[in-house]
Amino acid sequence: MNKIYLTTLFTIIAFSGCSQTVVDPVIDFKPPEYVEQLPAKEIDENFDSQGSLFGKGDNPLFSDHKAMHVHDIVTVVISEVATSSTSNTKKLAETDASALGGGVFTPGTGAGGTLGSAARTINRATDLSFAANSSSSYDGSGVASHNNNFQTTVSARVIKILQNGNYFISGRREILIDGQKQVIQLSGVIRPFDIDQNNRVNSEQMAEAKIMYQTEGDIKRATEQGWGTKLVQAVWPF
Repeated sequence: MNKIYLTTLFTIIAFSGCSQTVVDPVIDFKPPEYVEQLPAKEIDENFDSQGSLFGKGDNPLFSDHKAMHVHDIVTVVISEVATSSTSNTKKLAETDASALGGGVFTPGTGAGGTLGSAARTINRATDLSFAANSSSSYDGSGVASHNNNFQTTVSARVIKILQNGNYFISGRREILIDGQKQVIQLSGVIRPFDIDQNNRVNSEQMAEAKIMYQTEGDIKRATEQGWGTKLVQAVWPF
């Protein structure tokens, strides 16, 4: 009975692994943990003159609104174009010939008939030869091309200000449309000098850039193999 139960359970697990788990993608609208951990800003109601007509502090009149502090927001313009082309041709040719002959006795001009007859008898027994020929050739060629273009914008948060003044930023955007979820996530290091007057920075100006784009939903499940099928293909030798 136990064997039948275990066999049935294994069969169910095996077949369930051949298909993706059907779970509809969702978006969690709960605020991130850092939003709850950060205290709310207190409103300063001090209307005393600051000594300037143009204002200063958090909202200066003639200053660009750029990310300057931790948790400030900066817009990253992702414009990644990757193009590559490779062409390779290889030819190999090899020819080998070998010849090996046995020793031959040659009697001198003054040798008698008996000596010459003995030399010819020995030569018939020892005059062996060996010859071998081999050749090989290889001719191969290949051409590969690759062209990707990805453009979008993502707002990222300043996570840490490094000692040299650079910013480590991280951002994530989730969009759920008709059951299809699109996730864009990035992180990297930027220089504050590369942020323009519109508080934007290009992805090509990010160091240690990591950009991820993926979709979740019915389309992804339909175009992916189950883990059971992948496991069988990984261990199947034929």
